[in-house]
Amino acid sequence: MNKAQRRQADRLYLLLAASFITALIVCNLIANKFVTVDLGFKVFVLSAGVLPYPITFLITDILSEIYGRKRTNQVVFMGFAALMFTLLILWVGSLFPAIDGSPVSDELYQTAYGNSWRVISASMIAYLIAQLVDVRLFHFWKKMTGGRHLWLRNNASTIVSQLVDTTLVVIVLFAGVKDWSTIGSFIYDGWMFKSLSALVDTPILYAMTWWIRRRFKLKFAQEIH
Repeated sequence: MNKAQRRQADRLYLLLAASFITALIVCNLIANKFVTVDLGFKVFVLSAGVLPYPITFLITDILSEIYGRKRTNQVVFMGFAALMFTLLILWVGSLFPAIDGSPVSDELYQTAYGNSWRVISASMIAYLIAQLVDVRLFHFWKKMTGGRHLWLRNNASTIVSQLVDTTLVVIVLFAGVKDWSTIGSFIYDGWMFKSLSALVDTPILYAMTWWIRRRFKLKFAQEIH
């Protein structure tokens, strides 16, 4: 890889990292709203934050495939730091009273972000564990298959890690608040939706990794370090 290609590869890495962190923060900011998603065969009851969350796992799979485990984990930890910073800014915003005529009143701010510390705290615990599990399993399957069967490591790593993520988030958020039947139903709906999203994004993962390998003239299973 020449210097120009290396610069382009580094810019792509930054773009993927920025997209990952943006999606991650948005997930947490809209997590307090619960919605129904009707896919015809099933109606899912989900936090709105679940909707963009599969994007984060797609990006980590692209990063893992192209840039390797070490650089992918760096993005995971950057996302963790970004969540902590977001929590700090939301807290600072709550310290100052809204002026008369403010489009967002103190009450509305509290309704939207008042329990963000709990949402983001739950998300940070689950996110860090689940993303590291995802990256580790992805590379485990990559090593086991000799770099073949991208569909297997994409789906197997995501399905397991999403179960970990969804279970931890829902339990931290709702233990002692909702009954265990409701908690179980939230876990099942969230995990199933994320797992289906992993299946749907498999062609996107193939297309993206094929394009990147062609663009940078990478050999089969070669990574950019």
